[in-house]
Amino acid sequence: MSIGSIGAIILAAGMSTRMGEFKPVIPLRGKPLLHFPIEVAAECGLGPIVVVGGYCIDELRSCAAPFKQLSIVENRDYASGIGSSLRLGIEAVTGRTDAVFIFLADQPLVSPVVVVAMLEQYRRMRSEGARILRPVYAGMPGHPVLFDAELYTEFATIQGDEGGKSIISGHRSELLLMRFDQTEWGIDVDTPQDLLDLKGFCK
Repeated sequence: MSIGSIGAIILAAGMSTRMGEFKPVIPLRGKPLLHFPIEVAAECGLGPIVVVGGYCIDELRSCAAPFKQLSIVENRDYASGIGSSLRLGIEAVTGRTDAVFIFLADQPLVSPVVVVAMLEQYRRMRSEGARILRPVYAGMPGHPVLFDAELYTEFATIQGDEGGKSIISGHRSELLLMRFDQTEWGIDVDTPQDLLDLKGFCK
């Protein structure tokens, strides 16, 4: 099978409870956190690019407005957890992609190096049975995670904050882990202290 379009879903619907302010619009290096995964996806030629929002949806739309090549999907059930956002994102790329990367809006230091390496490995290893690729940063599994379109239907059953873990667990034989030494590429920004630590990496 030849591989065609590979899309990107950026999850940005959460309520940012631990941060105390809406994370996707928090500035870092002079731009909102949301802009980082969008720019990486675009630079690596991923498409379509779908941002799934919910909480503060109008603020999210304004933040994403400079990027004309993406679409925003509103998750009105965002309080139920990440599973509902994943389902909507997958619905938006089904029939349009052969695989998709799942990004988190609060991991701004993911490098294009990661995505390019994963793309190359996926194209090389799909014929050998690879259907999921996941980066591991200094021993810690992270994002973005690539899922082959053969697995899209399985997202219809995920619940709450389960995310894609159950799908990964059910396809261990089709999972490839790609190891990177850079811890900062996998940093989550969940709390004000996380943001301070992140800014330390960015000096």
